[in-house]
Amino acid sequence: MIKLVKMTPTQQRKIQHLYHRAGFGISISELNKIQNNSIKVIVNNIFSSSKNYTDLSIDYGEYAGSYKMKKEARENLTQEEKKKIQKAFREDIVKINVKWINKLATDNAQLREKMTLFWHGHFACKSPVPMFNQNQNNTLRKFALGKFGDLLMAVSKDPAMLQFLNNQQNRKKSPNENFAREVMELFTLGRGNYTEEDIKNSARAFTGWGFNEEGEFVFRDKQHDDGEKNFMGKTGNFSGEDVIKIILENKKTAEFITNKIYRFFVNENDTDKEVVKKLAGEFYDSGYDIEKLMKNIFTSDWFYDERNIGAKIKSPTELISGMMRVFNVKFENDLPIVFMEKSMGQMLLNPPNVAGWPGGKNWIDTSSLMFRMKLPEVLFKSSELEFSYKDTPDEDNMKEVNMKEDNMKDDEMNMQKQKKNKNDSANREKKFFKKVKTNINLNDYFTTFGKYDKEELVGYLSEFVLQKDINTNTKKLALTYSDISSKENFIESLIMRLMSLPEYQLC
Repeated sequence: MIKLVKMTPTQQRKIQHLYHRAGFGISISELNKIQNNSIKVIVNNIFSSSKNYTDLSIDYGEYAGSYKMKKEARENLTQEEKKKIQKAFREDIVKINVKWINKLATDNAQLREKMTLFWHGHFACKSPVPMFNQNQNNTLRKFALGKFGDLLMAVSKDPAMLQFLNNQQNRKKSPNENFAREVMELFTLGRGNYTEEDIKNSARAFTGWGFNEEGEFVFRDKQHDDGEKNFMGKTGNFSGEDVIKIILENKKTAEFITNKIYRFFVNENDTDKEVVKKLAGEFYDSGYDIEKLMKNIFTSDWFYDERNIGAKIKSPTELISGMMRVFNVKFENDLPIVFMEKSMGQMLLNPPNVAGWPGGKNWIDTSSLMFRMKLPEVLFKSSELEFSYKDTPDEDNMKEVNMKEDNMKDDEMNMQKQKKNKNDSANREKKFFKKVKTNINLNDYFTTFGKYDKEELVGYLSEFVLQKDINTNTKKLALTYSDISSKENFIESLIMRLMSLPEYQLC
């Protein structure tokens, strides 16, 4: 039985804080099992649980291999056949999306899944080809806790990323700087730590990097610029691999990655620059060992400071996966999960741009907060919910699977996309109602909290459900609007009321 002892913060809150950041929360049954363990033991167990993992995979539809079609075969497709393929691809991407959400909510290797989610935001990418999305997701998972250099190299050679950043069009006679620029600005060094000359020369080094119709990385040596290049103060006949190695030799890369990890896992609003500097130095000296960096963070006393607990606004993915994991929520139909993501502004596998989701306060506005606060009651009562989201032109472009992009010039591609954008209604808002059917098993909560009276339950459950304290008046309101017809109904309705508070959006 959980016994809440008033400390600052309590051992229970520390454990929950750890699981919110290293995963997606902890259920009452799991908390009961480990509440007497030291933080060090718990952290070690979290890392041990992420040693073994399974790849994400789905059963693909009949058009799964269509992306492998030769150019001639694609050109001979009828419009009707093209539409069928596009529809099948969209459906398969949705399958991957909800399969991953369920994996985040249930997988025992939740630290690895949390890191996979972080890297998905860092190496923000989307592809109209389902298999490309799945393969990249598994690449992120494989290297999520390994060496950052290995992860960077694998993602840089990933077909989804090469397609997304146009490196398939990066050729000796017409270099495309898009890929090279984003590798430095968003993936490694950060803005201001490289020059335009570095971009030009690294783009030359990446010429010839592409993928074949099987979705495999290929180096097209005839398209590669093998001339001498000047990059970050060094001169040589550099390849793409050489450029990545030079970038990793620069300590600014360690600082940029560490700062981003700190903001995501520790505190997005209050960065301790001295702590980040120390962590970055250790990260660099370890050869960019991600697991070691994360263990340093989760075992440090400052990680559990009050200022870091409940200091982060849950992303839509964290909110949905957290509710599913902590309160055993299972959807009878997974499609509402996608509508929830879109309504709250984070659809996995479809970031808004290469910079990813901005996060933080950007997750919350009047509309999204109201949606978030209504969501618990909808899930607990399997009731109807109004979904509202905007289809952007960029999202619409993703619906078109056009492998001919590989052979287009950049200006031709851009002209076609701009023309399509003008013909579309930008930011079309869609509203509709959908019944959300769920099954929720709260038996462990009834067992743990059933012996307490109503006043005690408000205190105990608020400390479990929320990472921030609420005042007496808020507790009284939660008590007043809860169902007192039975102890089980009271516990369930009180949990629902507490989850409907603004404080529940914090972790």
